[in-house]
Amino acid sequence: MNFKDRRILVTGGAGFIGSEVTLQLIKLGANVTVLDNFSSGKRKYLPKSNKLRIVKGDIRKKELVRRIIKDHEGVIHLAALPFIPDSFFYPGEFFDVNTNGTVNMLWNAIKTKTVETFVHISTSEVYGSAQFVPMDENHPTTPHSTYAVSKLAGDRAVFTLHKENGFPAVVIRPFNSYGPRFTEPYIIPEIINQIIRGTKELTLGNIHSSRDFTFVEDTANSMIKALQEKKAVGEIINVGSGNEIQIKNLASKITKLSKRKIKIRYDESRERPYDVNRLICNNKKARKILKWKPKISMDKGLLFTYKWAKKNPIKFSAPFKRWYYKN
Repeated sequence: MNFKDRRILVTGGAGFIGSEVTLQLIKLGANVTVLDNFSSGKRKYLPKSNKLRIVKGDIRKKELVRRIIKDHEGVIHLAALPFIPDSFFYPGEFFDVNTNGTVNMLWNAIKTKTVETFVHISTSEVYGSAQFVPMDENHPTTPHSTYAVSKLAGDRAVFTLHKENGFPAVVIRPFNSYGPRFTEPYIIPEIINQIIRGTKELTLGNIHSSRDFTFVEDTANSMIKALQEKKAVGEIINVGSGNEIQIKNLASKITKLSKRKIKIRYDESRERPYDVNRLICNNKKARKILKWKPKISMDKGLLFTYKWAKKNPIKFSAPFKRWYYKN
């Protein structure tokens, strides 16, 4: 797909990954509509451009989605309730948004005659902890959280509706992403924020777990490639760096950026119940079908992120209770 003057809808386009997707699409010449309820996304993260239209709204609203989606040729569906600890307290809301909202988006895309490709953004969390490494698309799906189950249900709905209707859809499963403009207290923002607040001792949960991190520019680029690559239609594609790092080693890397001596302390109260212990991506399919590979190294990406966070301090707030807060 040549993106010049093409009309692309990005749900959740003001969020962490969504804002980067939006920025890259506009640079490619696309006309982008962002649909976001701004529960975590921020308008200030969006570029100022006459090629950008912003709609505040909910992906569950049938009439709204029907009205907006009909004028677009491509959809990248990122909108979701994303923060795992919240899902322990509000499972119904997570299924309503992440599953029913996805069905509403795709069904209305199917009923239009303009949408050529629908890219649904899943998560590596649907796999649960690694049973073999690196984890490819045939890895068993044994989700460890309500969030992950709600996302897997959305994946299955997308795949089934794609088959039943012959509609071009793609499922992208990113492993952990990081970078500037973060919107949730994921592990890297949490570590950085503790350091910026001047702590002398980082308090973290499962420091022996390991994750596969990809810089947000690379993650976003994979989604855009999925929108234009016809061979991706009907496929589930993992996106990750192919490298893993233990959280304690990740914390050490970030503390070195601060040029301060900071201890790392395990805090049992910060552990999630039934947490995923290990994630590492097999990205061969993304490399082959999408012609994609990560370009930003972890050291370079962490430096970008740390510098951005120092200039843009964030006090996290959320629509839902954080499980580790005592109220």
